[in-house]
Amino acid sequence: MKEYLKHDEWSIIEEGFKPEYNRISESVFSIGNGHMGMRANFEEQYSGDSLQGSYLAGVYYPDKTRVGWWKNGYPEYFAKVINAPNWIGINIEIAGESLDLAHCEVLDFRRELNMKEGYLERSFTARLKSGKEVAVNAKRFVSLPAKDIGAIRYAIKPLNFSDSIEFTPYLDGDVHNEDSNYDEQFWDEISREIPTEDEGYLVSKTKKTGFVVCTGMKFSLTQGGRTVQLNPIPSEKKQYVSHTFTVDCKEGEETVLFKFGCNVTSRDYPEAELTDICKKLLNTYAEKGFGVLLHEQSRAWGMKWATSDIIIKGDVAAQQGIRFNIFQLNQTYTGEDERLNIGPKGFTGEKYGGVTYWDTEAYCLPFYLATHEPHVAKQLVVYRYKHLQKAIENAEKLGFKNGAALYPMVTINGEECHNEWEITFEEIHRNGAIAFAIFDYIRYTGDHEYMVEYGLEVLIAISRFWAQRVNFSEAKQQYVMLGVTGPNEYENNINNNWYTSTLACWTMKYTIESLGYVKSKNEDKYDDLIAKVNFNFEEETTKWLDILEKMYLGEDSKKGIFLQQDNFYDKELIPAAELPAEETPIHEHWSWDRILRSCYIKQADVLQGIYLFEDQFDKETIERNFDFYEPLTVHESSLSPCVHSILAASIGRREKAYEMYVRTSRLDLDDYNNDTDDGLHITSMAGTWMSVIKGFGGMRVQNGEAYFEPFVPGNWEALAFKVYFRGHLLSVMATKEKVAISNQSEEPIRLHLFGARHKIEPNGVVEVDAK
Repeated sequence: MKEYLKHDEWSIIEEGFKPEYNRISESVFSIGNGHMGMRANFEEQYSGDSLQGSYLAGVYYPDKTRVGWWKNGYPEYFAKVINAPNWIGINIEIAGESLDLAHCEVLDFRRELNMKEGYLERSFTARLKSGKEVAVNAKRFVSLPAKDIGAIRYAIKPLNFSDSIEFTPYLDGDVHNEDSNYDEQFWDEISREIPTEDEGYLVSKTKKTGFVVCTGMKFSLTQGGRTVQLNPIPSEKKQYVSHTFTVDCKEGEETVLFKFGCNVTSRDYPEAELTDICKKLLNTYAEKGFGVLLHEQSRAWGMKWATSDIIIKGDVAAQQGIRFNIFQLNQTYTGEDERLNIGPKGFTGEKYGGVTYWDTEAYCLPFYLATHEPHVAKQLVVYRYKHLQKAIENAEKLGFKNGAALYPMVTINGEECHNEWEITFEEIHRNGAIAFAIFDYIRYTGDHEYMVEYGLEVLIAISRFWAQRVNFSEAKQQYVMLGVTGPNEYENNINNNWYTSTLACWTMKYTIESLGYVKSKNEDKYDDLIAKVNFNFEEETTKWLDILEKMYLGEDSKKGIFLQQDNFYDKELIPAAELPAEETPIHEHWSWDRILRSCYIKQADVLQGIYLFEDQFDKETIERNFDFYEPLTVHESSLSPCVHSILAASIGRREKAYEMYVRTSRLDLDDYNNDTDDGLHITSMAGTWMSVIKGFGGMRVQNGEAYFEPFVPGNWEALAFKVYFRGHLLSVMATKEKVAISNQSEEPIRLHLFGARHKIEPNGVVEVDAK
């Protein structure tokens, strides 16, 4: 755990230059706007350890799968959102010396991510080998209101000399990914252009996928607030354009370079018009100026925070942690493009390829349901509907028939692109997460029309998969599900994973109920769908009902716990607390063979199922399973602590709930798992939000109404948050003594607070004693 970042309610602050942590900071200080994003790389040259990364949403490359052996069903490629042309570069040279913090004496250094207004700022003083000292202040952002645009204000001040300084703003398309399987370069140059003395453009095309991107820059320079006339020397080479100019700089006087960047892609605009569009956008926004754009950025972030902020009084570290999580979620996905989804690392690194996992449905959907207008969350579930045919094709590759669908573990276009067999073929619980997301979306929003238009078709295809994936065991005289990997990826190729089998049964039951609902609401649509998917109601539902009646779900009736899988009791059950500190995390110290034979659980598995279907279990059942499985859990997945925090809160284990919250909220800020250097854990950040709203806020939805049971953890003074619910904006405020919920909407709402039902009038409030 690394605690080198200063605690602050609204900013992430690094004081002092720590080269050994630079990759971690590059991840932590990342910025984005849903369309593009970048790591916190320096504008000026840096020859130290760094992962240069700039990413464009939806622009990907199918990197050929690299495995030691091939098996039928393996995907041909791993899709990844690739490193895109670098537009932030500004090389600085002072009397022949390059400004490079890896070769300077850094006298002071400060980096700040201002989350309230949405910008990154860095300042430092550097002494070059010649003894010359300069102070630099660099501020940049990618615009929320103008998704194609980014802006930089780069100010440099000589402190002990007057001399000329050479500036070279540039665009560099000769970029690569560190994780490319065969060290491939992913871009071909189409054209480059330097039309004027303050502009430059690169047009690049991805190999194989054929995405075309025009990256442009426009710049100006001021001294004393006045624009300086420049006589730049243009330069270009393959995949690179730049301007170089020299400016006389006086001791103590600040020289400011403004650089505006633009990325437009063939996903959004006609390919033939990309350069013209890029030029028009750059000129329009450069004319507005950096200050105006920053003001618009601040206003746009203010609107985001108005509905998604969580306020924690009395614990600055916790306050910073939750705001950091919310900030990163809001700049990763906006819901404005139905073709996009959420990658586990967002725009902050290369790991996981920036593609979609089951994390979206299981962890991210609740955040967007509660903090945004309904269309944002709807885009996430429609995304899977639009990939249904690909999911059917994925299942066919594995031998499934009759329209059965297996959604991919990893995808960017609906096609499976994950290449580890125990995940690709066996971690099939992802299908259940997608089915549950349909239920969760409709339960929360009341948009039952979604089931008619989209949901039922997906549910039928997933239920067909489950019906074919089980088999009848003559020995047990029950249906079983063999050869799976549950959420606990520290067990592979196991039989009868309780979570997976429970999800399968629930899906088939929910599909049968939904068939009846759609038929009753819109018989014409129902008949059209039945014909479209060639559904034999009698035959297929009879089979599903037989499975539901005879499905084997492992349970120890004496202990009152559900068995994670058939042979879990064969393991040596030693609590994780007894592991030697020098052997943790075990994935860094143990062989995979040893991990697979151990009892240790990477993340919630049985408890994941109890979390989803909490209303089906009494408190005692939840307690027994929590007390058995949590001590065996090593929480080496970023998705683990949040589920445990929510369940701990629900059964009154408030100290454990808080312990797990701290771990998930500051997972990246404190680098708990020693892996923040390759990108942030964006999808687990949604789990952090859930641990506050569902855990400490006690929010649940039942029978179309919202339920709340808030409490304030031990060292906090107060907790406040807002949620959208069925057209209402609700504001919840909790202290040790009181809980108040206000209805900031124009229509009354009925909700439940500590079990009592209340009607809150428009702009009204209900207040009760805390429990």
